[in-house]
Amino acid sequence: MTCRQCASDLDRPGDFCLVCRTANADTVVLDLSRDRARVVALRDDAVVSDRTVTTTPETGDLEGTELRNFAGLVADEIHRKRPEEVYATGDRTVLSSVRAQAHYPFYRVDGEDPVEAVVERRGEPALETVDKAPHEKLGGAHSTLIGNRAGRRAVETVAAHPHVKKVIPGPIDAGGSGSRSGVRAKATRADEHGNVRLLIRDGSSVQENRIVTTAGDRETGERIRADLDQALHDEGLQDD
Repeated sequence: MTCRQCASDLDRPGDFCLVCRTANADTVVLDLSRDRARVVALRDDAVVSDRTVTTTPETGDLEGTELRNFAGLVADEIHRKRPEEVYATGDRTVLSSVRAQAHYPFYRVDGEDPVEAVVERRGEPALETVDKAPHEKLGGAHSTLIGNRAGRRAVETVAAHPHVKKVIPGPIDAGGSGSRSGVRAKATRADEHGNVRLLIRDGSSVQENRIVTTAGDRETGERIRADLDQALHDEGLQDD
């Protein structure tokens, strides 16, 4: 395959052209399992590359190194394309490891055919993105966050999402009966306006924080909620 701009030969179809600095793909879709990763590159909804990366899962002391190496190969495939968006589905352990090495915004996608699901989603009106630092999105009458550093990390993880407008911390209810140690966070089901709530639990205390998104309906808000829960999982703030 050659570059669409300067016709230079590309090492692999859909690669970013290092000669004229032109992207030949705008989206990457990942379908991940523990031993196999399908990496599909799209441009204008057309498939320009479909590559499979495999591994032989290890156990014991070698498992961590093998998983990181596998995720690194997938991350390299993403970086070769320099995409605007990355969509992913499949094994959460692999996804977390790839996400840690790829340094691109990831969006969850569901369905039997993730590539088809992404193409259908891209046909919908684009959501507004909010170009603000996470701390600039915090507001409301309550400034105290539950869970100290871990609680702040949960809020900032959610606030970092490009489709989150504002995070409004709520009051802390210390009258719960939970006995689980450590901070845990979860985004609740989206309302009819596409907004969600972030529940942060720390022992018997719980704080409900309002998350204002750029979604305009429940279905789109649910997609954002899935992204937020995945990000919280990657930060170690959710149970498997």
